[in-house]
Amino acid sequence: MTGERPVRLRERAPGKVNLCLFVGPVRPSDGRHELVSVMQSVTLADDLVLEPAPPGAPGDEVICPGVRGPNLAAEALAAFRAATRWDGPPVRLTIAKRVPVAAGLGGGSGDAAAALRLAARAAGIDDDALLARLAAGLGADVPAQVRPGRALATGAGEDVRALPPGPPLGLLVLPAAEPLSTAAVYREADRLDLPRPAEDLAARRGAVEDALRDGADLPPDLLVNDLEPAARALAPFIDAARAEAARAGADHVMVAGSGPTVVGLFAGADGPERARRAAAGLAGRTPAAVGCEAVRA
Repeated sequence: MTGERPVRLRERAPGKVNLCLFVGPVRPSDGRHELVSVMQSVTLADDLVLEPAPPGAPGDEVICPGVRGPNLAAEALAAFRAATRWDGPPVRLTIAKRVPVAAGLGGGSGDAAAALRLAARAAGIDDDALLARLAAGLGADVPAQVRPGRALATGAGEDVRALPPGPPLGLLVLPAAEPLSTAAVYREADRLDLPRPAEDLAARRGAVEDALRDGADLPPDLLVNDLEPAARALAPFIDAARAEAARAGADHVMVAGSGPTVVGLFAGADGPERARRAAAGLAGRTPAAVGCEAVRA
């Protein structure tokens, strides 16, 4: 497909929290863990701009100041071109990072999902099924972020069902000074024998689906992250952040995804404001505390 030279396009790439993350057995077909997770986009977000690459550029380029190494957004652009045969001129994708890197908040995955949306807009393609298929090949967290909001992710993250917006929810985000590799956390989870048997995972899925009927929120007994013990074993400093969030008044405290970020949840209509006040009360913390809220799209 031939595309015109794209205009300057913008997208926001929200981070996400796993309000629950139940981890099951490894699939023999691809070596990935099955999971059940409610993924919630948050207002802490990166900003992406897609525009024509400078004259003479040999191909697409991704610029992400302060972040080194391979970028999943570049893989997303390449996958989109390969799948659609879009042969528009090279583009430059610039990412202004606000979501911490390797923090369990899906920042890189959100950027990849936003890159897919931008490429589709530039190419004039309106096909969410295509974007979902490409997202599944990029990573477990990408499919649920193709259309930000609240979603139930199953399989190994590639089976995504959009959920109605939940009640207001504020979040106190406490990033860590050190990153934590998702792959390392899963290896530690396997070493600790944390993954659930298939039957248990299926039961957790049923409980989650029942709890979320009619746009309700998850009860406290389902606000569980099966990867948390592994993350805390690899990064003991997480415990201090958990204590910070509890002292700040969070209704529930948990590790975000594979960590090491800690999030405090503030429920109710006043939850977003309470989360912002909690973050303000931690002024001077390094890395800075962030108060944000659930995207209620």
